[in-house]
Amino acid sequence: MVSPLGKNLLTLLGNKKIRSLSVLFLCLLVLSIFFALGLFQEKKPLADQETPLVTPLPVSPSLKEYKEVIQKGTTLSDILAKYNFSPSEIYQLKEEVKPVFDLSKIKAGQEMRLILTGEGTICRLEYDLDKENYLLVQREEGKYRAVVKGFPFETRTEMISGTIEDDLISAINQKNEEDTLALILAEIFAWDIDFHTDLRQGDTFRVIFEKKYLEGKFIDYTKILCAEFVNQGKSFHAFRYTYPDTKQSDYFDSEGNSLRKEFLKSPIKFARISSRFRFRRLHPIHKVYRSHFGVDYAAPIGTPVQATAEGKIISVGWNGASGRTIKIRHKNGYQTMYLHLRNYAQGIKKGINVKSGQIIGNVGSSGESTGPHLDYRITYRGRYINPLSFRFKPVQPLRAEFWEDFKRDVEKYLFLFDAPLALLHGF
Repeated sequence: MVSPLGKNLLTLLGNKKIRSLSVLFLCLLVLSIFFALGLFQEKKPLADQETPLVTPLPVSPSLKEYKEVIQKGTTLSDILAKYNFSPSEIYQLKEEVKPVFDLSKIKAGQEMRLILTGEGTICRLEYDLDKENYLLVQREEGKYRAVVKGFPFETRTEMISGTIEDDLISAINQKNEEDTLALILAEIFAWDIDFHTDLRQGDTFRVIFEKKYLEGKFIDYTKILCAEFVNQGKSFHAFRYTYPDTKQSDYFDSEGNSLRKEFLKSPIKFARISSRFRFRRLHPIHKVYRSHFGVDYAAPIGTPVQATAEGKIISVGWNGASGRTIKIRHKNGYQTMYLHLRNYAQGIKKGINVKSGQIIGNVGSSGESTGPHLDYRITYRGRYINPLSFRFKPVQPLRAEFWEDFKRDVEKYLFLFDAPLALLHGF
């Protein structure tokens, strides 16, 4: 017979056994779950591992870029043959690209870029069409697809001011800008200022203009937005305005008068006046006094000569003592003459129309001449006039309906002249 104490002891031992079995069961359950999840699986050697379900994408072959500057007489076949392209491959490329651009018409001096795969297959071809656009050719699914794209230029607005010590180009160069900017500025004021004969030491200028960059590298000047030039104490202003409806642009003064006159101030952009308009001048060859009804511009042989106004050429050829000569008839009874030329520009002949500023020939010393120069003459209704002193009329002024808009632009630019730091904040 078991005593009460023994019964209690057996009960206690039984409960402990049950609890031990429960703990053991829970441990086995947890281990089973771990094994089911594979967390305790033994790693197999790499050679024995199974292939993963997702296959990694193959690594693209490395691309190589080659640059070619087109040489005179070089064809596309000449270029691609150096990269082991077969005639049939070159033919396919030319034919599939032809609807966009004819690659047989590549020009000397332009750059072509070839991006090839490691196997030498064309991935991409780029050819510079001009300063603004390039041809992009890409190979897709065995075919070539072409498109003309514009270079991703960045435009920056900048301002400089300076003083003339010697000439305009030197003054611009001192501001770390290129000759081109000086030439653009001279063209804007060409109807009022001869930048060789009229400039004086101490003349000043201020210019706000746009520069074009590609990948941080300066490429070119786009346009001058406004300019001020003080010449011999007289101020000249130029404000560029683009008509919203026609998108045509022109330069006006602050009152809306066009800077363009009937005639440019000079037929040569930069030249020295060697002889002026006179009714009595000692002829340098015949040594007798005669009238000189023109202005002589001394310049190196080959210097470009421009038409001073739009008109129609009425005579081209040899004219005795005047040598090679061009005569142009303009509206309102004017005629201009360009004497002692070396040669005529391509396409210049009797009967064609020319524009103001168009190059028509080059400075020479033909006919009776003591040295290279251009004798420039103007007649008005049959009578010679002095090109340097005659007051030519401005062309059409700003259209009246755009005056308020133009006036706001003028006020903005005048503010920037006095507060150039505002340009840094995108005013």
